[in-house]
This record gives sequence, structure tokens and C-alpha cells, in this order.
Amino acid sequence: MTKLLWATALATMAVPAFAQDAVTLQLKWVTQAQFAGYYAALDQGFYEEEGLDVTILPGGPDIAPTQVIAGGGADVVVDWMPSALAAREQGVPLVNIAQIFDKSGMQLTCWADSGIAAPTDFPNHTLGVWFSGNEYPFLSWMSQLGIKTDGKSADGVEVLKQGFNVDPLLQRQADCISTMTYNEYNQVLEAGVKPEELVNFKYEDQGVATLEDGLYALESNLQDPAFVDRMARFVRASEKGWQWAIQNPDQAAQIVIDNDETGAQTIEHQTSMMTEVAKLITDDDPSLDPAAYERTVATLMGGGSDPVISKEPEGAWTHAVTDAAKAAPAQ
Repeated sequence: MTKLLWATALATMAVPAFAQDAVTLQLKWVTQAQFAGYYAALDQGFYEEEGLDVTILPGGPDIAPTQVIAGGGADVVVDWMPSALAAREQGVPLVNIAQIFDKSGMQLTCWADSGIAAPTDFPNHTLGVWFSGNEYPFLSWMSQLGIKTDGKSADGVEVLKQGFNVDPLLQRQADCISTMTYNEYNQVLEAGVKPEELVNFKYEDQGVATLEDGLYALESNLQDPAFVDRMARFVRASEKGWQWAIQNPDQAAQIVIDNDETGAQTIEHQTSMMTEVAKLITDDDPSLDPAAYERTVATLMGGGSDPVISKEPEGAWTHAVTDAAKAAPAQ
């Protein structure tokens, strides 16, 4: 389907004729502009117009989306494909039903004075890495480089299990840390570090980027046509929310702030984040690109003796939901 037809489907809103259908969305992380499109869709009434009553559950360091959906706590989750495919291989039958982010925002941010100017300079340095499923792209990358991560091997790297902050870099506990282009990198700069003091290695540029921030549902639920229809309406409204947020970044950032029950976020940081997040959404069609999927699988299986997934997944994605979402909604 052409982008014009997709845009037409987005613009043609459904008028709910019956009681609203409930949908619970579990986010991968805390309330922030990384998820602005969903909050915008809720705030602007796009879900309501599709006959949906959507509940958005924020994530956090102790919340694994795969566990939440496996336990019946959500209908759909935002997750990164590495952790979703790993969970699928381990028995949680997750299926990608839509892919919101087209590009990866993940990178390693290093001190320029550490002597690291290229990935070949990583050995004998300490690298901060997020775990809880976020370590998979890193481990695959190191394996492809032939760099050991056990902390014992000569010419290997010391892996620091990084918390979800930038302290290890600022306190010189690590030469490099994991950052997202839209979040932690800005936190480093906000701490007074100048860009010229840093070197960034984007996973996208290194050819090891894996798909992030996709929407996943359980395979068993997708056997139900009514559930597929509900997800199609959810994806359609969510995409409209994302396009609205991209076009209205300041308002979207404020909506995020309004939904942050912790009070920890600032409008300045969320506005900056929204600007960077928009760069990762290069297409207004949320259908999964099969080629991007294949690249992700190849990266995850390129882990040498310890790959993230051990075999080619089957049935791990579908266009059924996005195809239904592109169809003109009922009037």
C-alpha cells in the first residue's frame, strides 16, 4: 500500500458504535518522550475515536515487558527485538505486529582521552552495558569483533553492568557507557561535558543495529480475529499519535510531562528527547521491514559460540495487524 493510502487510513477516523474495547499497553521504560506517540494518541482522543479504552503502563528497571505480557498483564508491549526474539526462543511466543522505530538510537559513548578512536581500540578498556535484555546487541557486536567480554581474557574488555544512568562515565568508572541518542547522551552533555570530549559509536553506523521499540503481542491472541481488529485500531491510532507528536514536539513533550506521575522529568529534557526520537521514525508506515528484521536476526545469531538466539525464528512477525490498520476504518 502506498504512503498516500496509509495517510488516508490515518486521516479517516472510526466512529465508535459500541462500548469501547479495552487495551493495555506495557511500555519498555518509564514515562518519557520515547513513548510520546502513545501518550499523544491518548491525549488527543485518537484511541477513543477508534473505539478503544487504552491504559498505558510505564516500565522501569524492575519491569520486563515480556514477563508482563506472558503473565496476562498487558495486551501489547513495547520492546526491542533482541529481547523479544530471545524470549520467544525461551518459550514466550511474542510476535512483532508493528515496528514504530525504523532506526536504532543505541550507541557507546566514550571519553575521547581514553585512547578509543575506533572499535578496535575497545580491548583493555571498561565498557558500561545495560542488561535485562539490552545487552544482546552489544554481545553480538563484541563477538563479531572477536573481543572477549569475560573480563579475564587478554585483549578483552571489562564489562561494567551499567545502571540506567550516566554516572559510570562521569565518575570515570568506565571508559565508555551505553547511551541512547535521545536520552543518556543528552544527560552527559547536561552534566557539563562538551561534545568534543566524547566519541560516539552508533550501532546503526557499525552495522550491528537491531530493531528497537516495536509492538509485540502473544501469538495465541493473534489467532482471534477480534483481537487482530482491536490491535489494528490500536496501531492505526498510535501511528496517528506518533505523527502528531513529530509535528508538534513541544506539545508532545508537555503531554509526556503531564503523564509522568513521578515528577522526575523536565520539559527541557523531554523536548530535546522528542526531537531526537523523531529522527528514528523515518516512515509513516509502521509495518515491519522484512529486510531490517533479517539484519537483526543475522546480528543476533552472529554471536559466535554464544549467540543471542540459536536458530532462525519462525512466525516471529506478521503484517496482519498493519495490513488491517491500513484498511479504511468502518464509519
